Amino acid sequence: MKKTAYHARVTLATTRRVLSQLRHDHRTVALIFLVPVLLLSLLRWMYQENDMVFNAIAPALLGIFPFVIMFLITSITTLRERSGGTLERLMASPLGKLDFIIGYLIAFGLLAMVQAGLASALVIYGLDLTIQGPEWYLYVMAILDALLGTALGLFVSAFAKTEFQAVQFMPALIFPQFLICGILMPLDQMPALLEAIAYWLPLTYAVDALQAVAQNVDITSDMTRDIWTVAAFVVGAVVLGALSLRRQTA
Repeated sequence: MKKTAYHARVTLATTRRVLSQLRHDHRTVALIFLVPVLLLSLLRWMYQENDMVFNAIAPALLGIFPFVIMFLITSITTLRERSGGTLERLMASPLGKLDFIIGYLIAFGLLAMVQAGLASALVIYGLDLTIQGPEWYLYVMAILDALLGTALGLFVSAFAKTEFQAVQFMPALIFPQFLICGILMPLDQMPALLEAIAYWLPLTYAVDALQAVAQNVDITSDMTRDIWTVAAFVVGAVVLGALSLRRQTA
């Protein structure tokens, strides 16, 4: 029991340290909070004369934008900890790999909640997005998508040696998911192989959930499946990130 409580304190100490660092990094904070808002505003401007198209694609992009941004920020920030020797010094303390990963996830998760709240409020109340389902579900999925990007960013940072290499994971890991997640073409209209691959990728379920809440008044079984599947991918990425985390860049 004492050991569990101790590690909880270590984890929370990591969370406080990350939040303290980000508080002084105004560009990163602006990227997290303002970029999704600006991109969604640009989308509304593009389709100001076509509400049908905006209502069709805005919910999915509400999840994709935070997902991509949190992936980039988390992977680069974590890599800096390693390349700068911070992680090696921390590992010499009682901090464990899982403490480090969860501490980061909590810190960026708190930012994701604010980010999702700002973006969701903007599209619903400021940009007149029309959805049939409950607004809370849209908000929860936006948070989960941001957490998914955070968890994947933590995972891939273990395999990059430079910040440039961390960015290179985007075309390898993020872009393919975007292309076949269902936002550009319905899954059932894709070649059978691509459709089968899509169902093994987390962004497919995130987009499906956000599209479904725009069209369904009640929470369907597929929407419940989607939210738990994305949550499972988050947990899986965190565990893999802890297992693959290295102290320093080779």
